[in-house]
Amino acid sequence: MVQTTFIPKNPENIQKLVGVNDSNLTLLAEGYDVNVTDTGNEIIIEGANQDANTKKVLAVLKALDNVVSANINIGAPDVVSAMKMADKGTTEYFPDLYKKILIRDAKGKPIRVKNMGQKKYVEAIAKNDVVFGIGPAGTGKTFLAVVCAIAAFKKGEVSRIVLTRPAVEAGESLGFLPGDLKEKVDPYLRPIYDSLYSILGTNTTDHLMERGVIEVAPLAYMRGRTLDDAFVILDEAQNTTDAQMKMFLTRLGFNSKMIVNGDMTQVDLPGRQRSGLIDAQHILKGIEQIKFIQFSANDVVRHPVVAKIINAYEKEDERN
Repeated sequence: MVQTTFIPKNPENIQKLVGVNDSNLTLLAEGYDVNVTDTGNEIIIEGANQDANTKKVLAVLKALDNVVSANINIGAPDVVSAMKMADKGTTEYFPDLYKKILIRDAKGKPIRVKNMGQKKYVEAIAKNDVVFGIGPAGTGKTFLAVVCAIAAFKKGEVSRIVLTRPAVEAGESLGFLPGDLKEKVDPYLRPIYDSLYSILGTNTTDHLMERGVIEVAPLAYMRGRTLDDAFVILDEAQNTTDAQMKMFLTRLGFNSKMIVNGDMTQVDLPGRQRSGLIDAQHILKGIEQIKFIQFSANDVVRHPVVAKIINAYEKEDERN
């Protein structure tokens, strides 16, 4: 075992770097198969491979130390993002992710992008009328789209926010459940509600929905409408048919933006129906003001095991 020592710029940074109960160090140890311990004023790294994993841990700690030195708190998602950039050898760009605050949530906590993939996505939303975010779960597509929508509304750039998704059953039937149509489709829209509540808070979200400023509805409700002065988000777009995708995109009105998010590996359309998201990539390629952003497992900002699960399934799909 080779031992290496990391000393932060400021001794006070140690507590932020190691995390609660050394949780950040545990992520590093599990991710790079090394021993990482806190001595109180420095961090000791023990690994068998001095030229690979140990250097990556050092690069991650240095990147995190630069962020913490700017008086920014970090957590597990930040550590995971730094690890992914260390794998690519791009940790020198890590502090750049923290320069811009997109918005503050209901508790006043700043929301920033977590990796370069998210940075490209947010920049594309700012510059284009229609943006497609395509990639696996956990990459922050829906959450960031909602963040951008709320930021645009607060700046007065749009007067309303419309969030929608197709009500396609993912292997489970909700038709037998009691209640009216809204109560039946709400379970499909729950991830969107969760994003709104975490950013705006429950009371503010409910108030804006009552006023009609925020509308959350199944995709079928979009037919026949023209959405002017609106920020419109279509989630789970892989479960749209060609006709539904065309219907949705042609709702775009003046002074509006549309975000279309989906995961090609999670198509739940019945029978042999072809996903409208798949065809949209070919049909709309090259059209000005329409941008496609591709996310991968490397952009997943959930627990590291989630990225490993996604990679494992992708490999299995390739074999089959």
